[in-house]
Amino acid sequence: MKPSLSCGLAAASLALAGIQAAHADDFPARPIRLVTPYPAGLTPDVATRIMAEKLGKLWGKPIVIEAKPGANGFLALGAAKQAAPDGYTLLVVGDAHMTTNPKLLASVPYDPQKDYAPVSMFFRAPFLFYTSAAAPYASMRDLIEAARKDPKKITYGTPYVGSPAHFGGAILAQATRTEMMPVHYKEGAQIYTAVANGDISFSVATIGSGLPLVKAGKLKMLATASPQRLADYPQVPTVKESGGPDLAIETWVGLVAPAGTPPAVVQKLNAGIAQVLKDPELIEKFAALGIEPQSSTPAELSTRVRDELAEVETRIKRLGISIE
Repeated sequence: MKPSLSCGLAAASLALAGIQAAHADDFPARPIRLVTPYPAGLTPDVATRIMAEKLGKLWGKPIVIEAKPGANGFLALGAAKQAAPDGYTLLVVGDAHMTTNPKLLASVPYDPQKDYAPVSMFFRAPFLFYTSAAAPYASMRDLIEAARKDPKKITYGTPYVGSPAHFGGAILAQATRTEMMPVHYKEGAQIYTAVANGDISFSVATIGSGLPLVKAGKLKMLATASPQRLADYPQVPTVKESGGPDLAIETWVGLVAPAGTPPAVVQKLNAGIAQVLKDPELIEKFAALGIEPQSSTPAELSTRVRDELAEVETRIKRLGISIE
């Protein structure tokens, strides 16, 4: 009696599962490439290097960081998409890459849900509102009142259309029924210098981005766009406490692999990331950057991307944001 096709397929599936399990057992057997779309020096880049060092020590294999900034992240996402799905290429992505670009841009060369295997969340970061230390605004109420008295006078800096900073300013303007004009810059550092010099009114940024100029006495923190005050900066009020609307604006960064990466390998990557994100030294260094380590299961990251894709589409339509 000849074996049936279904029996043959079942046997092949079992064999493949056995190979993948064996592969996961000795994974990683060589250096891992970590592709990132973030320029050197920005908070996600610094955080990635901190985590990579910890993972390298945990696994006894170096984590080689390959920075491919620019082009809305397309260079980095394209490189990871084309890589072998064997677990030896990981990609750092943010909410902008996975949930904003696909809904805001007319065309993106990747599908956030089909081209990548979710591995884990990495960190989340609340945003704060910054103004020049010399600006006349002592609170969010002052900033909002200035916008009401002189429409379009109040401006805010963003790194690109649809960035979390852009959304933050647009959400504030809509919630307060004022007109605030976004000014887009090519480099993040240009934004904070422009705010410090009084060229633009304010910026919406993470602690890591704005803190250096705060320490230098050139910027001041008006408020944090989070439900509660930040533990490390209890002197900074929330937007609501500072006379503004009840806002929560944050960004997140996660890790994905090329689609087709064996689930057993993804789970091993996930477990390693979860372990190092609990490291006391890493937590301390992340706190200095103003970010909070946050791991997740692959399924939780997948759900987050799915849900936020729908939310972002609604938000873009409500705020009237578009690429001109």
